[in-house]
Formats: sequence, structure tokens, C-alpha cells
Amino acid sequence: MEEIEILSWLTLDAIKKAGKVIETVGDLQTGHCQSVFCIIEDDHLELCYSDTASSYIRRYEDKEEFEVALTKRKEEEGEMRFDENQGFDEDEFGEEEEEEGEEFDISDESDKF
Repeated sequence: MEEIEILSWLTLDAIKKAGKVIETVGDLQTGHCQSVFCIIEDDHLELCYSDTASSYIRRYEDKEEFEVALTKRKEEEGEMRFDENQGFDEDEFGEEEEEEGEEFDISDESDKF
């Protein structure tokens, strides 16, 4: 992996426009950075826009390293898909038991006032 610091978002925009965007992770409206993963010819790139630190371009050696970085960035930003098979014990998180006794009915109270 190689990394180059970029001083202008316009440079990142020009590179993004020239490439094929695979995925965007993060949001500058709600966070401090946004990573755009794109491919230009044989180069796998991450364009990182940041409003609090230096922006940069990362070039990955191959597709596998690129995909690992994309997955890692999603985890950092909390954008990973929800795993439905997390192994919750349904008995542990079962329905609340209803209290025994007389139920309250608002219509019964109207006669008292």
C-alpha cells in the first residue's frame, strides 16, 4: 500500500471522476471523513476526504488488499451489514411475563369522577 497526502478536494474529485467508483464509506455531513474506493485501470485506490485531518490517496497492491481495506473501513464507520445469525438465545431474551392480577380499564374509572 502506498499513501499520498492531498491538499485539495478538487484533486480527489478529478481522480474520482476518472475512475470507476466501487463504494463510498462514511459521510462528511455526519462525520469527519469519507472514503471513496475506486479503480482506475489496474490501480485500486481509496480516496479519503477529511475535514479535520489531511486528505489522502491510498493505492493498494492488488484486489484482495483493496477488499480487505474496504471491509475494515466499513467496520470503522459502523456500516457493516447486520449479521442476523449472532447466536442470541431466544429464551434469554423472551417475551416479558404478564403480571397476574386485575387489568386496569379506563372505562371503569369514568364512573368515579
